[in-house]
Amino acid sequence: MTGGIAVLLIGALLCFYGIRSMHLAVLAAGFGLGWLVADLFNASLATLFLFGLIGAVAAWVVTTLVFRFSAYFIGGITGAMAGAKIADVLQPGDNNWALSAIVILAVGVAAAFLADKFRARALLWLTSIGGASMILTGLGSMTGALEFLRHPEAGWQQVTSTLAWIGLSVAGWIVQRRLFPEKLGIDRDR
Repeated sequence: MTGGIAVLLIGALLCFYGIRSMHLAVLAAGFGLGWLVADLFNASLATLFLFGLIGAVAAWVVTTLVFRFSAYFIGGITGAMAGAKIADVLQPGDNNWALSAIVILAVGVAAAFLADKFRARALLWLTSIGGASMILTGLGSMTGALEFLRHPEAGWQQVTSTLAWIGLSVAGWIVQRRLFPEKLGIDRDR
């Protein structure tokens, strides 16, 4: 339950506030990536936190060292978070390491290139999508009734989880777009 609340809060921060601070986005995305990858394999709460913390520190160190390529790394990390959620939705029951790694890597690399090319606009979408996946994982960890948001198995669970993920992602996009138009180069007077 405690882990679910922590992931929910970090996910909400990334989903609704991610574009505002790149450092915050890097830490939250790194934590989320570590957590979601460990969560694919039903790790213990301590292991989930450990993977989350390692992911946050590693993401921040790498991005800080190579700040020139920060959009690329943030895009890759948040894309990998989306890839971890996609891998979980596509694999009801026990998850296959190889298939999960392929999906996570493919989505992460694609997102990294998009973020590098389109900068703030791509990062707006990627932080919203990554944060939404963490929110759903947190909600699924908090109560057994919502466990399907964390690991959907039946067809209706996969559809419901995916629709909730899309809805939260769009909500995060709308909120960030309205709160931080200067980060996106949007002129409100038009």
